[in-house]
Amino acid sequence: MGADGKRVAVLGAGANGAGVGAELAAAGVDVTLIEQWPAHVEKVRADGLRIVMPDRVLEQPVTVLHLCEVAEVKQPFDVVLMLMKAYDTRWAAELIKPVLADDGLLAGVQNGFTADVISDVVGPERAIGCVIECSAMMEEPGVVERHTAPENSWFAVGSLSEATAGREGEVAELLAHAGKTQVVEDIRSAKWMKLVSNATTLVTTAILGEPMLASLKYEAMRDLMIASGKEALAAGFAQGYEVQPIFGLTADDLVDRDSVVEKLLGTLFAGFVLPNTTTTILHDWSKGRRSEVDEINGAVVAELGEDAPVNRAIVEMAHRIERGELEPKIENYAPLAELAGLA
Repeated sequence: MGADGKRVAVLGAGANGAGVGAELAAAGVDVTLIEQWPAHVEKVRADGLRIVMPDRVLEQPVTVLHLCEVAEVKQPFDVVLMLMKAYDTRWAAELIKPVLADDGLLAGVQNGFTADVISDVVGPERAIGCVIECSAMMEEPGVVERHTAPENSWFAVGSLSEATAGREGEVAELLAHAGKTQVVEDIRSAKWMKLVSNATTLVTTAILGEPMLASLKYEAMRDLMIASGKEALAAGFAQGYEVQPIFGLTADDLVDRDSVVEKLLGTLFAGFVLPNTTTTILHDWSKGRRSEVDEINGAVVAELGEDAPVNRAIVEMAHRIERGELEPKIENYAPLAELAGLA
């Protein structure tokens, strides 16, 4: 158990969740992983986690539960880090709510705009917002290929209301075992800025079926990505969000609104992406699963409607891939650009 005696859960022990959970366990934190992939849970119970990073390997035993075993938890958790898919947020928050301490905190360490869903389920006094930038993949149970080691991963933590003001450090201190951390005042704007980055890169590069950096070989594709991000930025402004520095940038780096998307893209690719890094979207498609496109690019379309033609085209093509009508491949660029009105 950690020195402060807190009981911590990582809800969602996929690639990123397992990586975070392993670092917490290695640091002596009393952490329990909760996961929905049965084979993964059983493998970890038998052999522990194996986290393969660019320069080292972490082999770490951890406590792990199946989802169905949450009902057997006797002692509540003081902090829960949720690393589920964005579309699983509501039911997962309801699942963990009965075993979250009355004065506990649930942090959505996720893509997508999930913070207010969590607040709605567990109450604003137990909800904390979080932004994550960490790249990892998992092809087999118990083994994570973590492309960004802790020194190259980044988390922002912030209060969603006055009810949790001053408690951000409780979550930031935990996440500091797994990456660089930053406490921010406007977490909603910071989360939307991350959505801008995700709208620029995640689904667009997955549609081509290539690593993220490979997509920059095609200048026209970069233009499409930037156009997608600029629509996402406009959608944020329409909702009252402000430009917030993420990825370790400063406010001075983002003074010029017209270059915000390009700055985010350059910072992401320079500091967080390896040559072979593919996105979580492409990982999901390779496993026959639906992606978070509706929670990312779809959120832009929901706000801007017809004023988001690029994101609308991305969503439409992503849905075709998920229905099995298309395969992710470089040849998708031309029809995507035509659909987006950029051809």
